[in-house]
Formats: sequence, structure tokens, C-alpha cells
Amino acid sequence: MSADEQAIEQEIQDKGLNAPRLTPDDIDTVIVEEDYHVFPGTTLTVCRLGLMNGFSVTGESAAASPANFNEAIGRMIARENARNKVWMLEGYLLKQHLYEQAVANFE
Repeated sequence: MSADEQAIEQEIQDKGLNAPRLTPDDIDTVIVEEDYHVFPGTTLTVCRLGLMNGFSVTGESAAASPANFNEAIGRMIARENARNKVWMLEGYLLKQHLYEQAVANFE
């Protein structure tokens, strides 16, 4: 969990916002694999995150100038971009679950 995520989590807890939601730990729990590839002769780095259910997401990064390319930084940025996609997918899944609960309670 990044420092920014920790600060946001603390603010959420301080404000007593306790409705169903995702946490950074929820996101990290569904990630079970990660792989990286740097395309030869480029600065393009791709991160693949494998999720618990077998689905994969990818994130990319690329330095505009080869002189600024650093593989570790490229991996970090590509992973963050892939992880943001996990947030979106898990957010959709939670929203769908809440919707289905609301419909079931209405019937």
C-alpha cells in the first residue's frame, strides 16, 4: 500500500465511512501473479497481473527518451497502471453485487 493509499484509508476511517467498499488490501489479495516484459530495443515495459479467478490485466509504461529509461521505474509504473485496472474491475464487481442485493431486497 502506498503512502497516498494509507493517507486516504486513514481519512476514510477517521470520517467513519463504513459502507461496503474496496480497500487496497482487497485489491492486493486478488493479485496472485505478476510478470514483466521489456520489449527489446525499446523502453516499453508491460506488467501482467494474474488475478485469483484466472483473469489477467496489463499495464504499460514507456520513457519518451531512451536516456531516461530505467527498468525498475518502468516496472513500478507499469504495475501501478495494471493495479489501477484491478481497482476498476473490482469496483464494478462490488457495485454489481450491491445492485443485486438491492433488487433482491425490493422483490
